[in-house]
Amino acid sequence: MDTTSIQAEGPVSGGYGQKNPSSFWNEKIITAILFLTPTILMLAVFVVWPILSTLRLSLFDWNGIDPTQTFVGLENWARILNDDIFIKAFGNNILIVVLSIVIQIPIAMLLAIFLDRYSKLFISKFFKTIYFLPLLMSSVAIGILFKFIYDPSFGPITMTLKDLGLNQLVRPWLADPDIAIYSIIAVVCWQFIPFYMVLFLAALTSIPSEMRDAALLDGATEAQFYARIAVPMIQGTMRTSVILSLIGSLKYFDLIWVMTQGGPFNSTELMATYMYKKAFVSADMGYGATVASAMFIIVMVISSVVFYASRRFETEV
Repeated sequence: MDTTSIQAEGPVSGGYGQKNPSSFWNEKIITAILFLTPTILMLAVFVVWPILSTLRLSLFDWNGIDPTQTFVGLENWARILNDDIFIKAFGNNILIVVLSIVIQIPIAMLLAIFLDRYSKLFISKFFKTIYFLPLLMSSVAIGILFKFIYDPSFGPITMTLKDLGLNQLVRPWLADPDIAIYSIIAVVCWQFIPFYMVLFLAALTSIPSEMRDAALLDGATEAQFYARIAVPMIQGTMRTSVILSLIGSLKYFDLIWVMTQGGPFNSTELMATYMYKKAFVSADMGYGATVASAMFIIVMVISSVVFYASRRFETEV
């Protein structure tokens, strides 16, 4: 046999221990499709289809009960652009986003640094439990609790101010349109600071102890270690926290609904509470779907811009 001709032809495909490259990739693609199909079906049924269905419904006038849906085209979308209550609700959502990020993230970071700095003390476990308690309560329970705390007649805040002789500071905290939204934002911050604290604490504890020891040996103080080494090293966690706070604040609903239902005079109205009122209270399902669709588009656009900007900032740094 002419061995030279065999070597020139190269390895024989399909021989023992060898696979045809195209067959190998086909097997990988088929395997991937089999594993991904259940997830794709779940996403299509429970995520994509409801979104498309809501967008379609925004083009109709429907009370949610009548079998007949009247096609009105873009009438609902033209209506929402001139809806002062929706614009007010959008402004309240933006206010909650800004104050949540400005208040929650720094306080959560300081608490995480405190717990990380004194993690070896026995009392740190006590503080971890105390700080984490608000996150264990449901939003409904927190709403009912703070309706009692804010009560202008017998609530603890009112009684404490009166005992201190500060009667002029007593306010109807949830009934005054000028301060109601800030009273609720204070509760939102109290509820979610523990969540971000846990994220930051997990990130800080993942920093090798040798790095802290080396920094202290080089003469750095604890404050300098956290300001110049630890905090910059957990920028990814901080970016994730900001995006989570942003998205959560834009679609906030349950606590507001329990405490004020958007009142008084729409001063605490949010896009989600307004959507619920239109769709399920006023039986204006088509316009409610329009509000929901607008909220979805706003959340997608703002979160995408923030995510892209943060990634670009991280790359430049």
